[in-house]
Amino acid sequence: MLLEPYRVLDCTGQLGWLAGRILADLGADVIKIEPPGAPLDAPDWRANNANKRLLSLDLECEQGRAAFLKMAAAADFLLETAPPGSAQARFFDPDTLAAANAKLIHVSITPFGRTGPRARWQASDIELMAAGGAMSLAGEPDGMPLRVTAPQSNPWAASQAAVGAMVALTGRAASGRGQHVDVSAQAAIVASIAHAPASWDLIGVNPMRAGAFMTGRSVHGAVYRVFWPCRDGYLNFIIYGGVAGRRTNQALAAWMADSGADLGVLADIDWANFDSTQATQDEVDAMEAPIGEFFRSITKAEFLQGAFDREMLGYPVNNVADIAHDPQLEARGFWADLPAPGGGSERHCGGLAMVDGERLAVDRPVPGPGQHSREVLGEFGFGAHEIDALIGDNVVADQ
Repeated sequence: MLLEPYRVLDCTGQLGWLAGRILADLGADVIKIEPPGAPLDAPDWRANNANKRLLSLDLECEQGRAAFLKMAAAADFLLETAPPGSAQARFFDPDTLAAANAKLIHVSITPFGRTGPRARWQASDIELMAAGGAMSLAGEPDGMPLRVTAPQSNPWAASQAAVGAMVALTGRAASGRGQHVDVSAQAAIVASIAHAPASWDLIGVNPMRAGAFMTGRSVHGAVYRVFWPCRDGYLNFIIYGGVAGRRTNQALAAWMADSGADLGVLADIDWANFDSTQATQDEVDAMEAPIGEFFRSITKAEFLQGAFDREMLGYPVNNVADIAHDPQLEARGFWADLPAPGGGSERHCGGLAMVDGERLAVDRPVPGPGQHSREVLGEFGFGAHEIDALIGDNVVADQ
């Protein structure tokens, strides 16, 4: 396993859960630290904290903080989401932790970063998606800005944090020293819409939301449809220029003709010389009208197979049910079925990559309260009497 020798102390809230899960999937021994009595049964907690061990430790008391610092002195990574300026953030002081363990890679994940005028601002997903610019690009042109229903700021920030941790580990291999990685969720979201900031920086154009359409493809300001209704959902397809786009357009026209569909203006277009940048809105609308009629007559599965057979660009818009039954994911052994509370099993996303033909293992079930407390403390050098004392004082929860 890639990170098998490394230990991670994961003290994150929801903003950082996925960072520890990624490191765990890469083989690290990730120890999720939660206060005794914390609720651990929410689906998102379970999904993001599979493949970790759990230490139920109270960091609000002196004994718990002392136990944690002893562990931090022997750990490789520390992940935390303490709000800047809080007592918890002062406990996770980078200088203090570096003095205790010069090799520690300390990753802080906060809404706006640990420094700057907004460092102490709190934010939920909707505020972060707005502050990061993503909402300005989502929704209808004359409607309200929108966010994706399932929170996206958490996984964006956490995945960037995992990348930062790996970069710091590479640096440690060269220098022998750890680093403090300061991750801003706002900045992570800006990175996720990289085309938009680049548009402003390079050509002075501020991209705006266009609903199911794409802007910036035509010098005449025409918009092209990206999402199309089909018989059982939606498809992702756009009339492209360039070599690949022209080939796709020509293949679609041939497919429609073979199916007996009305081609309309598509029948008269010289696709070898088609230039999407020169089309007016009336011309785009005329091309898209017969395409829309054809797409409404086929299913997502029919489109996928037809696009594959004809080497076309485009893909069905999968929903969660589609993903759960995706034969490609099944064939590559993506899913991990882990024991569920009360018996049976529950399905989790598997490791994020295959290495030398083997999928990264997700084989640790979602931990229960206190399940690994004695085991973890013992591995960090705590004696049986010390562990019993911590449990007896309710600093640590036992199984």
